[in-house]
Amino acid sequence: MMLGSTPLTDLAPLAVLLPVLGAALTFTLVRRPRAQITLTILTLALTLVLNVGLLAVVWETGAAAVNIGGWLPPIGISLVVDRLSALMLVISSFITLAVLLYATAQGVVDEDEGGPVSIFHPTYLILVAGVSNAFLAGDLFNLYVGFEILLTASYVLLTLGGTGQRIRAGITYVVVSVISSMVFLVAIAMIYAATGTVNMADLAGKLGDLPTDVQMVLHVMLLVGFAIKAAVFPLSFWLPDSYPTAPAPVTAVFAGLLTKVGVYALIRTETLLFPGEHVNTLLMVVAALTMVVGILGALAQSDLKRILSFTLVSHIGYMIFGLGLASELGLAATVFYVAHHITVQTGMFLVTGLIENRAGTANIDRLGSLAFVSPLVAVLFFIPAMNLAGIPPFSGFFGKIGLLAGGVEQATPLAWVLVAVSVIVSLLTLLVVVRAWARAFWRRIDDVEHPPAQLVSAYQRAKASGRRPKPLSMGLVLPTAGLVALSVAFTVFAGPLYDLSDQAAQDMMDRTPYITAVLGEAAAEEAAEDLADDPTEEGHDGR
Repeated sequence: MMLGSTPLTDLAPLAVLLPVLGAALTFTLVRRPRAQITLTILTLALTLVLNVGLLAVVWETGAAAVNIGGWLPPIGISLVVDRLSALMLVISSFITLAVLLYATAQGVVDEDEGGPVSIFHPTYLILVAGVSNAFLAGDLFNLYVGFEILLTASYVLLTLGGTGQRIRAGITYVVVSVISSMVFLVAIAMIYAATGTVNMADLAGKLGDLPTDVQMVLHVMLLVGFAIKAAVFPLSFWLPDSYPTAPAPVTAVFAGLLTKVGVYALIRTETLLFPGEHVNTLLMVVAALTMVVGILGALAQSDLKRILSFTLVSHIGYMIFGLGLASELGLAATVFYVAHHITVQTGMFLVTGLIENRAGTANIDRLGSLAFVSPLVAVLFFIPAMNLAGIPPFSGFFGKIGLLAGGVEQATPLAWVLVAVSVIVSLLTLLVVVRAWARAFWRRIDDVEHPPAQLVSAYQRAKASGRRPKPLSMGLVLPTAGLVALSVAFTVFAGPLYDLSDQAAQDMMDRTPYITAVLGEAAAEEAAEDLADDPTEEGHDGR
């Protein structure tokens, strides 16, 4: 049975099923690497087309739910497509396809790079299936399953090559992820014991009937589990040491996408399950600390991957800021910022891979004259770097302006502090990326101590002959340029994207569209009445 669905939204399970089937088929093609590559690309392309169709439908019609196997909720498994989940599906499928094309060209999946094709492609598709399942999950246990699928796949991808450094980073990542999953699983068990259900639409009406102290315990348990996955301070210590050791494409998809699945879970928790002001002050304090600690860490780094890893942590703080505002304006800015940041952060890591490919290192202390050696890489670095810093007219500027407007609208002392911190951290982000830009691309290589031989050779050949070194492979450049172009498209089409983000925020603040899609109108009206009757929820209407 399917509630609130259309013929296309009825196909939503294919967003998970297509990558799973593709993984099974690619694993049978162990001795045919070209066929594996072709099948993986085709699978992700079909998934992208499906997700774009889902977004187009729910943008106009609103949320829809599909009940797997015909079992009615809250007993059965519900997959829910609304404006937020559909947007996340489209962005995630686009960047995973771009990263796959980049990885294929780079040879990360070749045996001499430590990542056999027979392992990489099925694992990568399983990762995509886990991400899609997490975005579509209509109950907490299915959300847990989605997390475990993507985490299991990420363990394999993170340790491709089996080097000592990658294994050590993988161990840290595994331990932290297992702790996070344990906290989440215990929280699910406690919620089920207290309410008799794990269906999120059903919980939206039942959690409010629990004693306040029980609600707070369950709320904090979920927050801790998701905050670890989202790399929110002080639970972000694992990220800068884990991501930079992996191959550039793997690091790109991890940094750009996986932490945002944790942010997505936090958004669902705060808007659907525990709306109101319960932990907003805590979220805003944590957001400020996450922004500051992340950018200070970035200032102290010289390796581009570590710089970007710390800026990733810092920008998670912006998303938590918007969530902590608990207003429609703040939430809309958060949705916009998440979509923007997934694309920009992934693109920045792919550009870092291009720099490594051209120069042999990503350490800015050893780089110089890259603008002369490779002007194209200079352009591809500059655009997302300015976007990351929030320089107008790029989409990062619009996202930050929305967050600042939300803080000004709230006008509490803490909100004003967050506004000030956001501006300062944005300026420090600009300082970080400009420093990297100036040192790597414009500093004379003659002024660099111990430059890599690969870069010196390319520079000398270009200077002697007046001709640029051999161009980078188009297989590397085109996916990177595609992500940079998408980030620019977010600027050009910022109006429609913000409209979609605002509609998604309205739906989440209201909760009725989500609950109606899963349980029907009667349950949605009952949940709305419970929320209106609860005096502790007075701030939920946007304050």
